Amino acid sequence: MTDPSRRMLVGAGAVGTLAAALSLGTSPNADAAEESKGGPFISPNAYDVTAWKIKGKPKITAESDIGAVINDIIADIKKRQSTPETRPGAVVIIPPGDYDLLTQVVVDVDYLTIAGFGHGFFSRSIKDNVDTTGWVNLQPGGSHIRVLTPPSAPQAFLVRRNGSPRLSGIVFRDFCLDGVTFTPDANSYKNGKTGIDVASDNDSIHITGMGFVYLEHALVVRGADALRIHDNMIAECGNCVELTGAGQATIVSDNLMGAGPEGVTLLAENHEGLLVTGNNFFPRGRSLLEFTGCNRCSVTSNRFQGFYPGMMRLLNGCKENLVTSNHFRRGAEGFPPFIDRTNGLDDLYGVIHTLGDNNLISTNLFAYDVPPNKVVPAGSQPTIILIAGGDGNVIATNHVVSNVATQHVVLDGSTTHSKVLDSGAATTITSYSQDTAIRPTP
Repeated sequence: MTDPSRRMLVGAGAVGTLAAALSLGTSPNADAAEESKGGPFISPNAYDVTAWKIKGKPKITAESDIGAVINDIIADIKKRQSTPETRPGAVVIIPPGDYDLLTQVVVDVDYLTIAGFGHGFFSRSIKDNVDTTGWVNLQPGGSHIRVLTPPSAPQAFLVRRNGSPRLSGIVFRDFCLDGVTFTPDANSYKNGKTGIDVASDNDSIHITGMGFVYLEHALVVRGADALRIHDNMIAECGNCVELTGAGQATIVSDNLMGAGPEGVTLLAENHEGLLVTGNNFFPRGRSLLEFTGCNRCSVTSNRFQGFYPGMMRLLNGCKENLVTSNHFRRGAEGFPPFIDRTNGLDDLYGVIHTLGDNNLISTNLFAYDVPPNKVVPAGSQPTIILIAGGDGNVIATNHVVSNVATQHVVLDGSTTHSKVLDSGAATTITSYSQDTAIRPTP
């Protein structure tokens, strides 16, 4: 049995609140000795980081190094749940407060929930670029973790395990991961730090209600199956969400996300059946959504606002993807520290740039609002949708509103069997391919 002095205990007044918030019930087996230490505990598999003590290291607390504390909790979980038949998992509770994370947390157990009580997002970029005299807040809040990991182990949470089965059922929810500073200045978006890195194959991981700020890489997931990334605030990070390697049946929904000028807001590699819906993508990533080798994915009902060409890119043979009912707003940078930044592309690259087969881009609204003197190349007509190559692509019933003359759709000479339907007047559609069917908007 776990040492009672190390198990999370909560008072009778608090147990109802915590249990309700985390959908946990109180344990029916709390013994009298434990009751006398402060009231009934939630569960033998629930841990409060502020109550946990590492044996032999009394000076280490959640406030001084929450990473070491959570690693010790995971060691206790593995010690108590020692057979394949007796591993229900556990919940690690992070009450509101400020916590330093000096030691990388290695998550190598299934069914682990790490839960706080508020993502506590705060715009460090605004604070670092304006006079804050008189401000009432100067730090992120909620369950706030400052990521102070060394360069040798830069991830705050490394989710990784060898062997079978793959890791499953891990949940991160409702706390803030804060990289604190960028180097050499606040606007570099570089510090080598990663918030969560899922480095081995995984099934049904959920990241929800989180806040990520001032991390070079907020969230990296490799080999995902049935991953859910929902209702997070991911901003002022070099890169927001990177789904690398391959994956399938993932949902990215209802997030607010914006990367740094050299990063990507949402990157997906070799994914099958990825659903991206209901998100608010805001500046200033080099691209807001970048698919490479992704097939049969859906991008629906999102709002995209960006400052550079190539806001959405479907690259390296993306096939049979649906891009519909989205709102794209291409504008110009107005925040002084970033006005001269570019992503190295010109406006002929397209707001959407597609290279692949049988993709359907339909019923989207494009609002292009860039001062004429900022259009590159000078004097050119910017491209809204560029089909850079591929077979059987369909562009239909898209609407473009622009302050300058634009080419709504341009098709490269390498495209075949493509159709452009009701997406602009004849003068706004250019095809360099002889194998294109075009029906201009009347």
